[in-house]
Amino acid sequence: MFRRTLTSAVATALLAAVLPAAALAQASFPEKPIKLVIAFPAGGPTDVTMRQLADNAGKILGQPVVVENKPGAGGTLPAQALQIAQPDGYTVAQIPLGVFRIGYTTKINWDPIQDISYIINVTGYAFGMVVPADSPLKNWSDFMAYAKANPGKLSYGSTGNLTSPHLTTELLAQQAGIQLQHVPYKGNADLMQALLGGHLMAASDSTGWAPHVQSGKLRVINTWGDKRLDKFPDAPTLKELGYDIVQNSPFGIGAPKGTPPAVVRKLHDAFKKAMEEPSYVAALDRYDMVPIYMSSTDYTAFAKKTVEREKALIDKLGLAKGN
Repeated sequence: MFRRTLTSAVATALLAAVLPAAALAQASFPEKPIKLVIAFPAGGPTDVTMRQLADNAGKILGQPVVVENKPGAGGTLPAQALQIAQPDGYTVAQIPLGVFRIGYTTKINWDPIQDISYIINVTGYAFGMVVPADSPLKNWSDFMAYAKANPGKLSYGSTGNLTSPHLTTELLAQQAGIQLQHVPYKGNADLMQALLGGHLMAASDSTGWAPHVQSGKLRVINTWGDKRLDKFPDAPTLKELGYDIVQNSPFGIGAPKGTPPAVVRKLHDAFKKAMEEPSYVAALDRYDMVPIYMSSTDYTAFAKKTVEREKALIDKLGLAKGN
């Protein structure tokens, strides 16, 4: 009886000692650099804008936020990295839209909703299709005419299989009644190099192509938002071309499941403040992007809704695993 009482007392004392230590660790967070894993290679719009955001957040937090590029697998590798990271706030990751569809196309042992702590949404991509400036495909009518006359021979590149540029182009092709040849790349930098080098006829991507359009090397033949892009007012939207398609792809930052709420809140507040810095807004503007803020609660709700929407798209294209 005495031994049992003593053991219980020791356990209680140990628990009392541990809890304040954990609370203290959360209160003093961060005490070392934070790693931000992003889904695309160096040099593209995601890399450029997220590095500026990370730099801003690091100054606010008092510790560096170090970017690690982890491209491939349709932009889902950073989210997968969260599944083996410690839930202490020192590893966070970009969450592109592809994360919400991976469960329908690939066998995984984790859940995009249950196994990620959603911190904050920070921006979203503006998309469009581009061709070389000297291409005979001067506009969408030329593109359609060539595709119909040469089924499966018109090559286009994207930033990877099952990414938003890939799936949206396939949905467009389905609605237009044409067949295209898809070539996946790991990111915008590789894709632009291939297009400018003459290895592709067209490219579908976020506005990482913008500097090349502005320099006269590429031409925009359509964009995918609700309205035309301010920098490219001559390029029609898919809706204007007669297709019921709007694609803008919000993305933000997540942490491992079980990250303490106090740590999530501190990260949220720092990244929100970092989003408001003029340097971040200017970095986004370079690619016709804007800040798109969602709180942790709103971002979690968005994730749940998007998982349902992406299932419908995957089913429509017949790309679900097992098909």
